[in-house]
Amino acid sequence: MEFEFDEDQRLLQRMVRETVTKSRSLPEEQLWSIYLELGWLEAGPVELAIVLEELGYAADPTPFLATATWFAPLAGRLPRGSGTGVFDGVGRFVLDADRADEIALLTSEGVVVRDGKDVPAERLSVFDPTLHVAHVDAPDLVPGVPDLVAGVPDLALMGLAVSTVGSCRRVLDLVVAHVKQRQQFGVPIGSFQAVKHKAADMYVAIERAKVLAYFSALTIAEDDPRRGKAAAMAKAAAGDCQRVCFQHGFQLFGAMGYTWENELQIHLKRAKSGDLLLGTASEHRKALLV
Repeated sequence: MEFEFDEDQRLLQRMVRETVTKSRSLPEEQLWSIYLELGWLEAGPVELAIVLEELGYAADPTPFLATATWFAPLAGRLPRGSGTGVFDGVGRFVLDADRADEIALLTSEGVVVRDGKDVPAERLSVFDPTLHVAHVDAPDLVPGVPDLVAGVPDLALMGLAVSTVGSCRRVLDLVVAHVKQRQQFGVPIGSFQAVKHKAADMYVAIERAKVLAYFSALTIAEDDPRRGKAAAMAKAAAGDCQRVCFQHGFQLFGAMGYTWENELQIHLKRAKSGDLLLGTASEHRKALLV
């Protein structure tokens, strides 16, 4: 497998980056319409990873991640609008379940797709107020739905991993810009060796997680038998990455990065949620030992 993007993929990366930069201040409905019009939901696994990394970098508020990587791999098609999937066996902490047009449920008798209005979902109050996470009361309150079973799609793990990488990239960029401007003893704090080491640690963690996320995307694209392990490795590496970036990013901003006035807190929360959803880094490392 080759890790180099081809010319079309590099062009897609530039196009996505430019589009997201120009449109990030638009309302969610307009953003969603742009993504649909550009056909991003129809991208293959590697191209989808490129899109998700850039959306993670911008802390995208739309249900794109859940629709592309939670609903689509279960239902085998794109939803009529937005969608999400329930595949943990209990319906807890389901991304965008409170606003999905369609919800795919992984049951003991196969995948069942229901209209979002017919599936009781209660949005949870979490540390990231821009994130839509809900508990789904299925199958008890949904007529005709058998018992739920566990079985997380590889694409869902890869999607969360590469989105977390995007969030961590943004954290690093904000930190580097800050330490170049903030001065102590008459010089930028970025000139101090300890600060450089922390920034370097963040960069190394991001690159490691990024490589594993794209390796996971490649194994999914080629239906490689290693795809399950690759997805778990990517999710674990992304969790380790966010831990390094959260700790160093928070410290190098002198804690003010966690205030509501600073953009950093948004990306720190997104990165943290990327680790917690669908299992933390330690859980996936344990799964690799089985």
